[in-house]
Amino acid sequence: MVMLDQDDLDIASGIEIGAGKKSIYLLDKIWSKIGSDKQASSLIGGVMRMTRRALNASAAGLFLVNEESEELILKFASGRMQKQPVRFKIDTQSGIPGWVARVGRAVVTNAVVGNPRYSRLSNKVYGFVTKSLICVPLIVHRKVIGVIEVANKASQPDFSQQDLQILIGVANTVALTIENVRLNECLQEYYKSTVNALVSLADAKEITGCGHSKRVAEYALKAANWLSLPAELKQSIEYAAILHDIGKLAIPDAILNKPSNLTDQEREIMCQHPQIGHNLIKGIPFLEQASYLVLYHHERFDGTGYPCHVKGRAIPIGARLIAVADAFDNMTTSHAYRDALDIKQALIELNRHVRTQFCPVAIKAFFASCINSHSSNKK
Repeated sequence: MVMLDQDDLDIASGIEIGAGKKSIYLLDKIWSKIGSDKQASSLIGGVMRMTRRALNASAAGLFLVNEESEELILKFASGRMQKQPVRFKIDTQSGIPGWVARVGRAVVTNAVVGNPRYSRLSNKVYGFVTKSLICVPLIVHRKVIGVIEVANKASQPDFSQQDLQILIGVANTVALTIENVRLNECLQEYYKSTVNALVSLADAKEITGCGHSKRVAEYALKAANWLSLPAELKQSIEYAAILHDIGKLAIPDAILNKPSNLTDQEREIMCQHPQIGHNLIKGIPFLEQASYLVLYHHERFDGTGYPCHVKGRAIPIGARLIAVADAFDNMTTSHAYRDALDIKQALIELNRHVRTQFCPVAIKAFFASCINSHSSNKK
């Protein structure tokens, strides 16, 4: 039996030192998956399968600590352990995995029955006889959040010190991934709260009633989904659509809510709101991409829009989608200077301006994805 103290665990996080090319290759593959796969369950499930195969083990499992119940809950499994149902539980007060979770130290043993921490219940628990295993803690900020266990080397020689170091490196990577997912979930909630606070400010200036920005976001997102745009871009489109009029906070109410036509000077002031909106949010890291969609949402497909006079595909697709959604919702909403158009009239107007004001692709996506749901969105 080999046990490592915390200093050993810290040193082993630099797994490329003395662990051989096999471990470097394995961790490189894991990191490449982290960069491309944003679904944590799928990612870590793939990592567990790779780990079991790399160590030539019969079974592998990842357990997370439930602090309230003092249990280890199975989250991912591979090989023979995969027969166990997800959320299968182990008491942290018993067995080798429980001891590893309590003290935060790794164990490798090729004689499980002779280990003083061995529990005879483990064979019943797993559904197979455990002969050899490596069990390593998942540590985040010196706190154990779970364990990874691989069992029963499928060939000779037995589990080695190098196998242990490989699994420690995998555990460090997986722990970091889990922590990043948790942090990202917190950040996403913070981001949404920030955006909702900003849009509430913008909506407060609407005399036609709140909801325009949120409806525009719903239309634009449905069109983006129909186009199968990447998830990151769709998130930016949602933020930009909600915030597309945030620049109107700087426009005087006398101009913003004027019941008659604007003068040339007033129109020039009004046309500054995309640039103002862009300037307001471009310094916020998670809104950087969205800020450019805000900037371009009044550009026209033929290049006669504002403020930058770009045209065609030079206008980001997100901005082109927002432009269609914005125009449609404005036309079907009552204003101080005109009544709302019905849906049929609004669609006729959109069609009249395809390839001049609006992108044909954006119009097609909007028609295909949004029209049937318009009635429910306006309620």
